[in-house]
Amino acid sequence: MGLRLAGRTALITGASSGIGAATASALAHSGCRLVLVGRDERRLSEVARRTGGRVMCADLGERADVERVAADQDVDLLINNAGFGWEGALEDMSAEDVSTLIAVNLTASVELTRHLLPAMVRRRRGHVVFVSSIAALGVRGEAVYAATKSGLRTFAESVRYEAPPVGVTTVLPGAVRTPFFTSRGKPYARSFPRQVEPTTVAEALVRGIERNHREVFVPGWLTVAARVQGTVPGAFHRLARLFG
Repeated sequence: MGLRLAGRTALITGASSGIGAATASALAHSGCRLVLVGRDERRLSEVARRTGGRVMCADLGERADVERVAADQDVDLLINNAGFGWEGALEDMSAEDVSTLIAVNLTASVELTRHLLPAMVRRRRGHVVFVSSIAALGVRGEAVYAATKSGLRTFAESVRYEAPPVGVTTVLPGAVRTPFFTSRGKPYARSFPRQVEPTTVAEALVRGIERNHREVFVPGWLTVAARVQGTVPGAFHRLARLFG
């Protein structure tokens, strides 16, 4: 059975737009108190106005900011959502690009979980969510991004073994209609799969908490891709070479 949400305190990273902002609205509707973490104070303040959340401006690529966010927090829900993308040939990435992508997408989630999970375990109550991506299965032109999302998925599995009183859910969306594609440097140009709305992902995420689901794919048919990779990897990789 999952966590009852009314009256719980949730910390959401990457809360200023996209999936994070939609999740803030969904959790506020479910009766949660919110701590909203992000870099854009203006947009965070707008989300806070709609949801009643408390704003914490922070750059999760900076260790000091991660530690500041984690300090003295008493939360029941940790939504590790912050992240950004980078599209292009691996050889075109600078060392700084690689370091920043890993720091924001993976290391920040690991560190926040390391700091905040113990209190949840002591209370024997809480839930941690990792917003990964279907890119965790591997994507052409996004090698480092895919590695960070795969890392989140594996980290979540390991945390689940270590903290059985606490729920752990990994959300693996496909293409989502958010500013992500603009910020990564290349708009989404495929006709298939179609982009889903951030509210669709947020609703699935909240259901995942309430029902204590291990993994949530959005849309649901993406589960097939993960199953094919696991059961017939040769066929999966042939298709991946064709379609990226």
